[in-house]
Amino acid sequence: MNIKNIKTVSFQGIEGANSHLACKELFPKAKIIPCETFEEVFESVTTNKSNIGLIPVENSVAGRVAEIHTLMHKTPLKIVGEYFMKVELHLLGVKKIKINQVKNVRSHIHALSQCRKFIKKNKIKMIVTPDTALAAKEVSEENNPTESAIASKLAGKIYNLKILKKNVEDSFQNITRFILLQKKQIKVNSSKGKILTSLIFAVNNVPAALHKALGCFAINNVNMTKLESYVNETFKQAEFYVDIEGDTKDFNVASALKEIKEYTRFVRILGTYYADRFRK
Repeated sequence: MNIKNIKTVSFQGIEGANSHLACKELFPKAKIIPCETFEEVFESVTTNKSNIGLIPVENSVAGRVAEIHTLMHKTPLKIVGEYFMKVELHLLGVKKIKINQVKNVRSHIHALSQCRKFIKKNKIKMIVTPDTALAAKEVSEENNPTESAIASKLAGKIYNLKILKKNVEDSFQNITRFILLQKKQIKVNSSKGKILTSLIFAVNNVPAALHKALGCFAINNVNMTKLESYVNETFKQAEFYVDIEGDTKDFNVASALKEIKEYTRFVRILGTYYADRFRK
């Protein structure tokens, strides 16, 4: 993926969200388009309003963003990259107040869950908002000294809030993984870096189907870096999201994907792309 060719990038949230910060880090010269929902991000790329979409899929503290599995089922978009970003969360409030005045804290549910120790220690009531930046915006507009937000430094700057306490997250190893989505699959070359392939599949509803399906990767020496299960609306059987090392054109990967069809109802490749340098 040539970053220089990316003119527009979309993300879910408003200005100041962690996804906004990730967009600025990855595409400093691109026009950044905020979207209200993840669905709007997908639509923005599908309808050519933006060249690429950036979506958070998991956090080292809060876990996965479950909504993404459903969306990836429906979209024709392809995963063309990944990006790992260290998340720094700060307690923000209006100017000229002290932390002991704060009674309520607002933020996205994932951000609040990443800061539970601090919130509990300070006996602050949690209020869930759609995203971290919106929490900061609401606190700024209300101008109430008892209200606070957990958000990024960028959000504090945009909405003119004071940092009451830096880095309130429970773990300093607080990492969010984002995926990058485009309409067309990119070409990859193993000589230029480690390659990953993401896919989803559903096993046949018979005993040992999952065991046999996963055995296709083992037998063909394909390393699996991620395996997640989730249920569809029927609840009859689980479906699985998998990240593996290698290109679909590699002999061992192609063999595994061919063999796995015997034990599955469907296999869908979500994208083949270069692994982020963070994995090194």
